[in-house]
Amino acid sequence: MIRIITFFILLFFICSCGNNKSNHETQKKDGHTTGVMQLIGAGASFPYPLYSKMFSEYGKQTGVKVNYQSIGSGGGIRQLTEKTVDFGASDVFLSDEEIKRMPAPVVHVPTCLGSVVIAYNIPGNPELKLTPDVLANIFLAKIRKWNDKALASTNPGIKLPDTPIMVIHRSDGSGTTFIFTSYLSKTSEEWKTRIGNDKSVNWLTGLGSKGNEGVSGLIQQTPGAIGYVELAYAIQNKMVFAELKNKAGKFIKPSLESTTAAAKAEVPEDTRITLTDSDAPDAYPISSFTWLLVYKEQNYNRSEQKAKEIVKMLKWVITEGQQYNNELMYAKLPENVVQKAEKAIETITYNGSPIK
Repeated sequence: MIRIITFFILLFFICSCGNNKSNHETQKKDGHTTGVMQLIGAGASFPYPLYSKMFSEYGKQTGVKVNYQSIGSGGGIRQLTEKTVDFGASDVFLSDEEIKRMPAPVVHVPTCLGSVVIAYNIPGNPELKLTPDVLANIFLAKIRKWNDKALASTNPGIKLPDTPIMVIHRSDGSGTTFIFTSYLSKTSEEWKTRIGNDKSVNWLTGLGSKGNEGVSGLIQQTPGAIGYVELAYAIQNKMVFAELKNKAGKFIKPSLESTTAAAKAEVPEDTRITLTDSDAPDAYPISSFTWLLVYKEQNYNRSEQKAKEIVKMLKWVITEGQQYNNELMYAKLPENVVQKAEKAIETITYNGSPIK
């Protein structure tokens, strides 16, 4: 008798657990699985404030949790290559050589435009103007003091301190570094020849720190510091940043408008383009797209449902998600770029079939 009772208790327990699991996995909200689905991403710190907001709101609306780690563009590409994340994020598009080295074709989905600003920490923190040659010479360690005559000549009326300049740069592989060194390589032949353009370079001077977060903090803690950070980080941390002389000869302050102006160029179908040193007369010269990267074929150690959720998330980011860009100082995608991003997403497949 005891055995029979025990049997029925166990049977009831097993059935109850099975029913609970089934209900948990199939609960729906607006067509999305809730409670169990989680998407993992990693990469660029440049858009991290925006992605934090976007993915938080997306989770509230859909029940799908998007876990994003700000580890730098290089780390995001590495983890996507190793297939340890569902998507990578990068401020630099994959080169032709990098694409060849990837284990499978990759789709680039632009999410916004952002600016890299030149932030500094000197007494009084006056608003400075910088020319391309002066900026390059600071990072080439040829201008070493804040009261150097080259700096003083473009900032008349400002008393610059007799203080050593401390350059702050990224220590990790970084899309922000790629954008910054892309600009310097276009505007300084010496920089292009000696240092070049990459996610990580051999710096001639200064201190390194990890992520936009680390660089922002180090600039604020170091008297005489100058460094490059994403606009949102500079604003959030109440940092001062310079106006830069663009290709048209205008000193431009980084803003949503001057960042968007940089995108007034012919954008290729795959959106792989560098916007630095734009020809547009009102463009801030250190602006760029940033991208989410996913494999075109999604059938690799994942369910079709998860692949569908990735596609839904990408479509949301380039449409509804754009409402969060401006409040966090990221420029929205122009309509022509949204259309190209939509076409890119439509090429994503599962077992060779388009995901709908």
